[in-house]
Amino acid sequence: MKLKFPNLPWRRARKSGAELASYSIYLFYRVVVWIVCRLPLELDFELGRLLGSLGYVVAWRYRRLATANLTIAFGEEKSAQEIRELAREHFATLGANLLCSFKVASMTPPQIDALLTVEGEPIMQAALAQGRGVVMVISHLGNWELFAQLTHYLPGQKTATVYQPLGNKFIDEHLKKMRARGGVVPFDRRDGFNAPMKFLRGGGLVGVLVDQHAGDGGVWAPLFGRLASTSPLAATLAVRTGALLVPVAIYSHGRARWRVVCGPALESGVDAESFTAAINVELEKQIRVSPRDWFWVHNRWKTPSPKFLLATYKRGLAFPPGYDEAKLQPFRILVRSANWLGDAVLSVPAVRAIKAGRPDARVTILTPAKLADFWKQVAEVDEVIVLKPTSVFSPVPERFVGRFEVAILFPNSLRVALEAWLAGIPRRVGFRGKWRSALLNQIPRDRKNVVEPPRHQVQHWLELAKFVGADVEAASGRSPGAEPTIRAPLPNTTAGGSCQLKIALCPGAEYGPAKRWLPERFAETAKIVAEKTACEWVLVGTDKDLLLGEEIAAKLGGQCTNLIGKTTLAELIETLRGCDLLLTNDTGTMHLAAFLGVPVVAIFGSTEPLLTGPLGTNHRVLRHHVECSPCFLRQCPIDFRCMKSVEVDEVVAAISQITKSFGDRFAN
Repeated sequence: MKLKFPNLPWRRARKSGAELASYSIYLFYRVVVWIVCRLPLELDFELGRLLGSLGYVVAWRYRRLATANLTIAFGEEKSAQEIRELAREHFATLGANLLCSFKVASMTPPQIDALLTVEGEPIMQAALAQGRGVVMVISHLGNWELFAQLTHYLPGQKTATVYQPLGNKFIDEHLKKMRARGGVVPFDRRDGFNAPMKFLRGGGLVGVLVDQHAGDGGVWAPLFGRLASTSPLAATLAVRTGALLVPVAIYSHGRARWRVVCGPALESGVDAESFTAAINVELEKQIRVSPRDWFWVHNRWKTPSPKFLLATYKRGLAFPPGYDEAKLQPFRILVRSANWLGDAVLSVPAVRAIKAGRPDARVTILTPAKLADFWKQVAEVDEVIVLKPTSVFSPVPERFVGRFEVAILFPNSLRVALEAWLAGIPRRVGFRGKWRSALLNQIPRDRKNVVEPPRHQVQHWLELAKFVGADVEAASGRSPGAEPTIRAPLPNTTAGGSCQLKIALCPGAEYGPAKRWLPERFAETAKIVAEKTACEWVLVGTDKDLLLGEEIAAKLGGQCTNLIGKTTLAELIETLRGCDLLLTNDTGTMHLAAFLGVPVVAIFGSTEPLLTGPLGTNHRVLRHHVECSPCFLRQCPIDFRCMKSVEVDEVVAAISQITKSFGDRFAN
């Protein structure tokens, strides 16, 4: 082979540093090819193994990628040591095959015949004899450059390939010429697929690679039990043209020798998506024959960006017939919970949408200890991990290295982003916050300067879920943020058997006094309701509300049970579940009751119900809009007019409106 170089356009090269760099790489490539072609093939093979083994040592990023991919494929079958040994052998085999491919491309058909053992050749000939065209399914197995040199086994047969151009146009042009030596017609993917389909309808054979990550345009189908974006091209060509599909693999078979295997022909599926999933089944079978031969240094199971949830992808998911989705390897998502009860409850619709975003999603909630019992109530949560309050940076990073594919961070703090970064979680998603943008690699657009109507806080979390690919409308079959249908209140009975209401009262508010209705009015309301109907009042709240509870309990006498400061969150949940209604300020307890399906009468003052009102139906919100509301202050700097304007009679009336739906237990 003569070493020839095309004329370098020096003037354009001087203008384009990138083109000059590409040409320099091309020159190096051609020198390597020239040297390799002068050496005996067996020596190329051994030299390639040596270089591949060296690459395993120095190319640590690719070594880590190959090991991760092998763990996905064989983690349940092989030990960590066996996987490392397989990765090392893969690098050596890959180096040998790549180096040999340079020389093989210049060899004559008789020379190539001496290197190959061909199995299943009659299968291919029988498929072509039908005149329907054949899609040859190929992959990066063994010395895949040999595929372009196999045309002499099918004399007179029209052959072609669909290819993806390389980034270096000079090398790409050279490879196209080498592959065309045997009469292979190249079809550029960028030119569309009308030409390959016409070629197939004319009885031609078209080779299509099926084992690369296909990006946003792919079908998400399982490969080794893990969903992977898979090109539907081979299946689409077969379905649209009626062509047969024949899987062909090339395996290393000794020193500078290879084995070509044609598998049984596959009939076209009903649709391209399900047929693509069936192709992945065949690909997995081929890889298992000789795992060292496949191209493990390609990021086959890449996490797409920004939409790593799959609910809104155009082509969607596909599974081979009879596939059990429960066998899918989990896509592990860590969701860092908000720090306050109300915010945590309002983020539940987003968590539900995230969970529904892909069938293999495994959602783990990382939460402060005080909220752990709440998250255990959410069916879509697979695991709850409690933050260690004594840690400087919690959680301890070592606990999470390699455990999660992505982290979705609801709080906006720097510390939360630093936790995920220190834990080595590769994809970190969250809203922009002070000093933390560099620690995140997916950030939704900033809405600060967007002019729009007031949005409920639940939409804030749903926006993050939508950003990563969740279908926030279809996730629950309800409108975004909608909670489960309110449960029918269970009748409570006294010892004498008479029916009575059980009403919870939460007089406090963690945020500050500006959100608290007057305690004497709570007490008066409770007393009026108790005089009109048989009911039991249950006071709930934190230990910060003890004085409020004592004041209200004293005015109600024996008509209430005071549990303020006496319940854990788990006990509060069970208490609210046993109640027919909750009277409250704008609190986390209000959102918790709405989440549990308990009707709420909520009194708002300094805050805005459009932003933080209870979710769901059958609730009543009382709020008088005064000139200074909503101020969102912790303490009122003037006369507390927003809360004072809410009268006892209207609160009693609101309770009456809700309890009328319970039957005759509340009489006016």
